[in-house]
Amino acid sequence: MSGRLRTDSGSAMLEFIALGVGVLVPLGYVVLAAAGVQAAVFASTQAVREAGRAYVSASTASEARERAWGAARLAFDDHGLDLPPQALSITCPSGQCLDPGSTVTVEVVWQVPLPWLPESMAGAAPSLVPVHVRHAVPVDDYRGSPT
Repeated sequence: MSGRLRTDSGSAMLEFIALGVGVLVPLGYVVLAAAGVQAAVFASTQAVREAGRAYVSASTASEARERAWGAARLAFDDHGLDLPPQALSITCPSGQCLDPGSTVTVEVVWQVPLPWLPESMAGAAPSLVPVHVRHAVPVDDYRGSPT
């Protein structure tokens, strides 16, 4: 009996290391990927909210667009991300954007790449997560008409 116990010495430590690496490395990647996607969602949510506020507080339409883009870029910078060039769109369903009582709709639509995904796996697995955030901002009823 004592001969059997001696042959197994040290194998529990190897099994623990192999199992730990086999489970903890993929679990760590999933946590990092989820954190990256969540940061992108937070940045997008903040960007539409701040861009909408900046837009409706401007005096002219050209100033409003410039302010909105600046606010969205700043929101993405706060999260360590770059705002994709075509991600932000601003629409006015009622026609004139800055007329009192109208509504401005701000959207951010883009795709977040998963971190550290090798090119060999990019074709087999989805490597981009779509993010679509929309926010409607009312224009103050008591503001003057835009100039």
